Amino acid sequence: MTRTPLEWLRYAVLPLALGVAVGAHAQDGGEVEVLNWWTSGGEAKALGALKDGLAEENIGWRNMPVAGGAGTNAMAVLRSRITSGNPPTAAQVLGYDARDWAERDALANLDEVAQSEGWDDVFPAAIQAFAKYDGHWISAPFEVHSTNWVWANKAIMDELGIEQPESWDAFIASLETAQEAGYTGLAYGGQSWQDTTVFENVVLATGGADFYRSSLIDLDPEALDSDTMIETFDNFRELLAFKDDNSPGRDWNLATAMVINGDALYQIMGDWAKGEFINAGLQADEDFMCFRTPGTQDAVTFNSDLMIMFDTGNAQQQQMQHTMARIIGSPDFQIAFSQIKGSVPARTDLDAGPLDACAQRGYAQVQSAAEHDTLMGSLAHGYAAPASVKNAVFDIVASFVNSDMPSDVAAEQLAMAIRGATS
Repeated sequence: MTRTPLEWLRYAVLPLALGVAVGAHAQDGGEVEVLNWWTSGGEAKALGALKDGLAEENIGWRNMPVAGGAGTNAMAVLRSRITSGNPPTAAQVLGYDARDWAERDALANLDEVAQSEGWDDVFPAAIQAFAKYDGHWISAPFEVHSTNWVWANKAIMDELGIEQPESWDAFIASLETAQEAGYTGLAYGGQSWQDTTVFENVVLATGGADFYRSSLIDLDPEALDSDTMIETFDNFRELLAFKDDNSPGRDWNLATAMVINGDALYQIMGDWAKGEFINAGLQADEDFMCFRTPGTQDAVTFNSDLMIMFDTGNAQQQQMQHTMARIIGSPDFQIAFSQIKGSVPARTDLDAGPLDACAQRGYAQVQSAAEHDTLMGSLAHGYAAPASVKNAVFDIVASFVNSDMPSDVAAEQLAMAIRGATS
């Protein structure tokens, strides 16, 4: 029997509602405040799934949305709240931000939930490296988003006779075909985190998984100073020729809308973009296409939204936090959430049947990448390197995008900026 995401959600929370350890009546009248940056249409609907799950447990919801892709603005607000001694119940964060708060001894311990739910056996090691700190669970992983996706308008592809490109050269040729026909080739949002999202795709497409890991995760000086990095910037410059003149400052979901509305052929963006297609009533493989950025098919660059819980010293809050963590990690909620959000489950032990065509392919690719050690953190989204390095890369990449900087100069400046950020 096929169930809707909300029907799956009811099945997800039912066992929790019957549980003894975190019974619903213990939380009557309780409320959680959750800081997040899920403000676009698809994101807000996905967040509503968690709100509904908590309502099944008689837990109230106070939303604290902070607009801004990649959570940069949200993290500034969170730091202000913590500094003032007024932490929220929980907050959506990405990789290194979870570690930062754990190092400050600010987070609640979720080991009780993790052990009872068997989290060690179902979440991949690449995510556990950030969801745990010093051997203890300090966050609940929502999903896996992968950043090496291309989103395509199928009607334009059909009109122009464009087949799904399998190589970088074929990818560029298809962009040229669209541009010559009067379309924008690449829907692009000119914000630093979006610039770097596209850049890391080009790093992976140019040098492969080993080069991506050595340059953007291990920060190996030889890789950063290499001819391959210069070639990466050459390819990046080639790609930038297909964005439109109005791209500076554009939000990611507005770039997605260009593809949805038939104004642009492609967008390179994480699979949260799929939530916008779904929200517009479009079907994968019928109205839009999804495929790995050509040249990156054997690897997955990821981020995973983590829900950290703050140690407030309040017993009722702790019970509500544990209930929230149980819901987030439960199998059926992971499926329901991903159906709405556009992601794939963070758990790797689930039946992907209820997911759409793109997510089914994406889930299988995540499982394979986790098995073959090519599930690698996204730099732009806080999973490859600490914030100091990420921000240094943001600056160099944005300068390259917004100037005529030569590739060899960009590679040299990138290496210098990363050395400075790690010294």
